[in-house]
Amino acid sequence: MLDPKINSFIVLCETMNYTRAAERLCLTQPAISHHIKSLEEHYGCKLFSYQGKSLSLTDQGRRLLSFARSMAYNSKRAEEAMAAPQALSLRVGATKTIGEFVIAPRVKRLIQENEGISFSLIVENTRQLLRDLDAGELDMALIEGYFDRGSYELMRSRREKFFGVCSAAHPFAGQTVTMERLLEERIIVREPGSGTRAIFEQMLSRRGYSLESFRKRITVSDFSVIKSLLRDGLGLSFMYAPVAERELRQGSLACFQLEDEQLSGEFSLVCLKGNLFAGQWADILMPV
Repeated sequence: MLDPKINSFIVLCETMNYTRAAERLCLTQPAISHHIKSLEEHYGCKLFSYQGKSLSLTDQGRRLLSFARSMAYNSKRAEEAMAAPQALSLRVGATKTIGEFVIAPRVKRLIQENEGISFSLIVENTRQLLRDLDAGELDMALIEGYFDRGSYELMRSRREKFFGVCSAAHPFAGQTVTMERLLEERIIVREPGSGTRAIFEQMLSRRGYSLESFRKRITVSDFSVIKSLLRDGLGLSFMYAPVAERELRQGSLACFQLEDEQLSGEFSLVCLKGNLFAGQWADILMPV
């Protein structure tokens, strides 16, 4: 059972407002204040500070929040396990690249080897999956690209190639092109919060550019639509190798490289720090 003081602390971190935290927990505001004061006395540090009228976490508060989320998750999972000790349940998140093009054989193996398992897979962008992890709504997540590694436990990781993709009939097909030539083209990118977009924006930033440097740009959240536009010669995009593997093999799409740039990114299996339940699934979801 989770200590009510820790629960109050988590909710206050989410709302950053004593009144809203009290309403959500059906407690009085003085009760929330007492919980926070008790935690600060116990740990010997300030957890919150005011900047003007805005409440913010101190460095120690942010550190405790990481532990508190793990405590809340482990407490909830323990209660579920005690209520139904024979049932297996697993809630996994995957970014769209991994969820649509990588994980299917692993899910199949997981179900085949654990007949009674209750399994759910949520396919979302990186930003949303990390929010779901923090809220304890996922047991673990397969994440692509960049994230705050200090806030999570990294269970497995591997590197994947990341490159430009275009129609097989495009002049860039199979070529190495300059950044100046790329900027003249229509670029098709995923939505904000996606790992695919983040790694591309990081590359642009290193070179002193941004998406605004392209006069013609389109945002599309669905890979099948992106690849359809590419096949019709309506733009260029960048993606991880597994996304375009079939089309590259069939010859309807082609890849290209940027001059002086060998791009790659990481696929990572992550969970909350201190997760007591996730380790047994790592070998299946992301083999070494």
